[in-house]
Order: sequence, then structure tokens, then C-alpha cells
Amino acid sequence: MSERTVWKGHIKLSLVSCAVGLYPTTSSGGKIRFNTLNRKTGNRVKRQFIDSETHEVVEPEDQVKGYPVSKGHYVQVEDEELDALKVESTHTIDIENFVPREEVDERFLDTAYYIAPTDKVSNEAFCVIRDAIRDKGMAGIARIVMGRRERMILLEPLDEGLIGTTLHSADEVKDEDKVFDDIKDVDYPEEMKELAAHIIQSKAAHFDPKQFDDRYEKAVTELLKSKQAGKAFKVDEGSEKPSNVVNLLDALKRSVAGTEPANSNTKAAPAKKAAKKSSKAAKKPPAAKPKARKTG
Repeated sequence: MSERTVWKGHIKLSLVSCAVGLYPTTSSGGKIRFNTLNRKTGNRVKRQFIDSETHEVVEPEDQVKGYPVSKGHYVQVEDEELDALKVESTHTIDIENFVPREEVDERFLDTAYYIAPTDKVSNEAFCVIRDAIRDKGMAGIARIVMGRRERMILLEPLDEGLIGTTLHSADEVKDEDKVFDDIKDVDYPEEMKELAAHIIQSKAAHFDPKQFDDRYEKAVTELLKSKQAGKAFKVDEGSEKPSNVVNLLDALKRSVAGTEPANSNTKAAPAKKAAKKSSKAAKKPPAAKPKARKTG
């Protein structure tokens, strides 16, 4: 495999283990990156750490981690001391238990990695672990140390390999009640929901990430091309910012009218007919889902 690993170690299921590597599932290498320059000279600038008291530059070899214990007082910790804190999950993904995948709240999911054996000797044991997890239809929960931090990781079969997704800890996921408490239930005409359902049905599609291109990235590219060519770049002011809807029912009706096919001769139906039509549309069975990749 030509891809570069971000972690190497072993995956362990009881007494069965094999050498594996974690590989990134995403890449941002193609995105435009900017350097910070001195506006006056056009030269690149560099970051430096400055002593807060002496205001002198602190070179890398003189920098050390510090944990604050009181105001102005720190416990210094060397990198070598942190590296010496070896726990089993530093080089081993030890599967502790298995859970139904549907029980894992999506909010706990963090970063996904492809997992594959790193040598031919490990291939057989890897396939046994992978197939056993797939046959049980469950997901493994294990621990892993990445960047000196121990994380939980969710393991699932994906085609010929495994996909591991690091998980947030319980104290990292905020309680939704703190955000949703101010949302109060309201009484609204059933017609409004039917009209909204019609709009949703008219926009129904299959998930295809390729259709979501980065329009901002394209705009930045055009800006850079114009500046390199010495041309003036015309800024597109874009559409006006949406304002609060004054008449929600009227906005829904106009939205429904706007979702009709361009070649349709049907005029915007009155509210009752539109609601009746949208109600039938909402009851239509959803389109068949595309065949998913084998994940379990």
C-alpha cells in the first residue's frame, strides 16, 4: 500500500492479534493555502515564542511544557517523560467489547481512519477478526493512543478492511437541552406542514458528495488567477441575506409554486389544493436507496 500510515501497531481480540496501520480517510492537500507576509516587504513572516516577562525570543530547545498549578507557577514536564508513560493502547488497539452499532450516538463520532494489515503475515488474523465482527453485525469498542492521548475507537468492517472512528468522551459532548430548552412547541395549521412536506419531497435525492463542490474554493482560485494576470477582479455581491419570514404560510405557498417543473403548465394551486396535493406527495414511498458498501 502506497498510502502513508498515521499510526502503526497491533489490533488485538483476546489472544488473537495482528499488525495494522491507520490511514487517513480524507485529504485536504488540494485546498488553497496562504502564507502570512509582511505587507510592506512582501517577505514571509515566521512565528516566534516570546518570554512574557523578559520579552526575549525563546528558541525551540529552550521550550518546555508547563502545567499551571497556581498563578505564575507551573510544573514543567519534558517530552521524554510523557513518552515514558506507556499504556497498553500506545501500540495496541485492544478490543474491549462489542455494541450494537445503532446504539452509538452520531454526536460521539470524531475522525475516521481506514485500518489494514501492514504485512502479509498479519493478513490471515486480520481477516478472521474482520469477518467475525461482520458476522455478528456489531461494532467493536477499543482504546488507542494518538498524539499522546488515549481515545476510544469504534471498529466496523468496510469492504476488505476495517474502518475505525475515534470517539469523543462523554464529557466532550454537550447536553442538547442547554441549547433546545428555549424552543417552545407552537400550534400551526396542518396545511403548513403539508406544504413543507411537498417541498421536501420535490428535493428528494440520493446522497452524492460529488455534487457538493466547494464554491468558495473556486471563487478564491478565480481571484488568484485575476491578480496573477494583473486584472481587476469583480466581486459578486451575491443574493441578499434572508430575512425573517413575515407570512410563513405565504412563503410556503410561493416555495411550492417555485418547486414545480419549469416545463409545467400548471399554475400555482390554491392553498387547499396545494395542501391536498402535497399531502399525497408526502405519503409516497421514498425512492429505493442505492446499494451501500458492505459495512457489516
